[in-house]
Amino acid sequence: MELVRGLHNLRPRHRGCVITIGNYDGLHLGHQAMLRQLRLRADEFGVPACVMSFEPSPREFLASIGLAPTPPGRLSRFREKFQNLADYDVDRFVCARFDAHMQAVTAESFVQDILVTGLGARWLVVGNDFRFAHRRMGRTALLKSMGPKCGFGVDEVAPFLVDGLRVSSSLVRDALVKNDMRRATQLLGRPYRMSGKVIAGERFGRTLGFPTANLRLHRRVIPTMGIFAVRVSGGGLRNAPGMAYLGTRPVMNGTVPLLEAHVFDYSGDLYGKNLHVDFVAHLRDDRGIKTVDAMVVQMKQDASEARAILT
Repeated sequence: MELVRGLHNLRPRHRGCVITIGNYDGLHLGHQAMLRQLRLRADEFGVPACVMSFEPSPREFLASIGLAPTPPGRLSRFREKFQNLADYDVDRFVCARFDAHMQAVTAESFVQDILVTGLGARWLVVGNDFRFAHRRMGRTALLKSMGPKCGFGVDEVAPFLVDGLRVSSSLVRDALVKNDMRRATQLLGRPYRMSGKVIAGERFGRTLGFPTANLRLHRRVIPTMGIFAVRVSGGGLRNAPGMAYLGTRPVMNGTVPLLEAHVFDYSGDLYGKNLHVDFVAHLRDDRGIKTVDAMVVQMKQDASEARAILT
């Protein structure tokens, strides 16, 4: 998948595409339905399937200048979003910078200058609640009215429902906050995943008989915390069973979110490798344990429970 970072990097060869626009945070079942329709239309026209998103997100930018409350943490980092989109057969990812200039763009100018002149959009795939441009004044009705004279059509995709509820990133985030991994998996169509590069740790787990691969997450906010049954891929592993700790290690006066994954029955070297950790089940909350002996007993119990779940 091609990444175009910034609208200033659009070239004449980028004109002509079927496009959808949105955050695509977490890439849940609703997003996947949109991407399936995107792929169908792109194949119909014989042009690239393109996703357009913004960095920072509009909500993050508005919060940074005091015009909106602080948004919740992302479900996926930029790199994870890029990989997710590539996995769902997207040809091109256009990542535009959202700043004061972008904030001021009117809906009509967004359509004419960016979608038509810049990207040569042949068709747009949007959700039923799609809003865009200055003060979110742009609506699907405007796209449909401008489409015929600008040379593009519009598909408005209906909400994707699970148990009668519209699937959204907020619904996934709520499930993760409640440590309901079953519900999160149901909404995502797969287990919730975090990815990162393995860094050198303090080797404390190794002294307890539970060596861990420590992943720096580069996140200020994490959507869930605790001890989990997981499956690990990357670095030669594929869906390897294990358990993981996700949190800031307050008992050790930690402040930076860290993911520590222990892969069962594995003794290889994972330093510097990029790993993917899939969260299958929440085992327990992070709670202070006073002694090393008590910690070893608890970790053995966690491992036994995780093995039972993953068998």
